[in-house]
Amino acid sequence: MIDSHAHLQDEKFNDIEKIINNAKNANVTKIICASSSISTSKKAVEIANRFKNVYATIGIHPEEAQEWNGDTLKTLEDLALNEKVVALGETGLDYYYEFCSREKQKESFISQIKLSNKLKLPLVIHTRNASGDTMDIIRKYRSYLNNGVVIHCYSMSLEILSEILNYGFYISLGGAITFKNARNLLDIARAVDLDKLMLETDCPYMAPEPFRGEVNEPKNIEYVAKKIAELKNISFEEVASKTTNNAIKFFRLKDK
Repeated sequence: MIDSHAHLQDEKFNDIEKIINNAKNANVTKIICASSSISTSKKAVEIANRFKNVYATIGIHPEEAQEWNGDTLKTLEDLALNEKVVALGETGLDYYYEFCSREKQKESFISQIKLSNKLKLPLVIHTRNASGDTMDIIRKYRSYLNNGVVIHCYSMSLEILSEILNYGFYISLGGAITFKNARNLLDIARAVDLDKLMLETDCPYMAPEPFRGEVNEPKNIEYVAKKIAELKNISFEEVASKTTNNAIKFFRLKDK
């Protein structure tokens, strides 16, 4: 299996080598280390360079959008030269806490859409309580989104899912689908074509049942796969195999 979205550089992980070994022992063969700021982007690249089976995304999360400026853009372009960088993001909109103004979030999001097009890198999108504006921007800048898009930790509606899939985009699902109150996510998991699905932990957050509330790790992705298999009435092995192939294709991992 592949964990398509993990924050290995988070301060909750004080022994990254142990975390990665735990993942290997749970048949997690590759991990995509996702970023939310310039500092975490740099750390993600450092970790990816240390471990053969780890890759990095670089980008500015909407909660960190206040740091977006010309220097930020140049730094991301420089980091993207590293061969272990496989995508831009996570970027998008988050209106849940609104740590940053909506206008600044939009500026950062649109700029990173354009940058992903320039760099010919896939884009990892985060959206929370901002479906309307997120989709408005995606529709407006659709012509820039031809290098692959994944909506990570998908939480939008079934109706929007249909539009997302029609664009050829992917979604990824994590531990939240194991939560008792995750009715919408259960419908999403049943509806999404397995060809457009990836698995993620979003660790150290969103630990699946039976570990909810604990520090999450990539090794726990098997619980996400098992839940999806149950919901789709297919085998765990089919979910693991197909989502792994999807991640390899999306992040272009074959030659890295």
